[in-house]
Amino acid sequence: MLSYFPVLAVIFALTLGAGLFVLLLVGRRIGNRRAAADPDGSHAGLGAVEGAVFGMLGLLIAFTFSGAAGRFDERRILIVTEVNNIGTAWLRIDMLAAADQAPMRQMFRDYVDARLATYANFLSFDRSFAANAEALRQQNAIWQLAVPAAARAGDGTAASMLLLPALNDMFDIAEMRRRVTTYHPPLVIFFMLATFAMVGALLAGYGMSKGRALSLTHAIGFALVLALTVYVIVDIEYPRLGFIRVDAADQAMIDLRRGMN
Repeated sequence: MLSYFPVLAVIFALTLGAGLFVLLLVGRRIGNRRAAADPDGSHAGLGAVEGAVFGMLGLLIAFTFSGAAGRFDERRILIVTEVNNIGTAWLRIDMLAAADQAPMRQMFRDYVDARLATYANFLSFDRSFAANAEALRQQNAIWQLAVPAAARAGDGTAASMLLLPALNDMFDIAEMRRRVTTYHPPLVIFFMLATFAMVGALLAGYGMSKGRALSLTHAIGFALVLALTVYVIVDIEYPRLGFIRVDAADQAMIDLRRGMN
């Protein structure tokens, strides 16, 4: 299902745009009928209603877009932070005895491979889940080896004080990245955004009834701009599924893995 997200998002945006255009036409027709029945009072008080609805719509757009963009940047920062934490722990393996370094470094390679696979296979829930489970298994194996290996090092206290906290940071940031992928606004926010957009389209069409002829350019432009805005917000909110992605930040993890060979 996740693999169809880009197509579904585009279909949703097109459907929303078409719905907004239709509501513009409906609103204009209602306005024309009201004007024929009450020429002087058909638009009385409309400005206050339009201001309230479009003000709320603007507030929702600003709120959802700002939140989505903030979470998008946070996810990219977390990727770089995880790369730095893994790199720091990788360097501190040098503090272990020579006999312990080789198996520990291989575990690190396997761990980074599993972390990369977790997000590379994000559209396939089964493969992503299996890769994450493997990463957790590697975390346990690394820790089980690191604790006695640090104690066996030439200066066990220094190794324990430097390597083990670095491993903790490495594991913690992995869990934080997993948690952040689930952070999204409640669905009611998106429902309200779509609802206010449709109500706004209805009111805009009603207001356009003052003119003798409908301006298709303005009507289509209004519908497309709103639909495109909602689409971009949704796409940024799910950066592993749509066209706007954080894959470029993953290159840092790929480069780190290459440096481990």
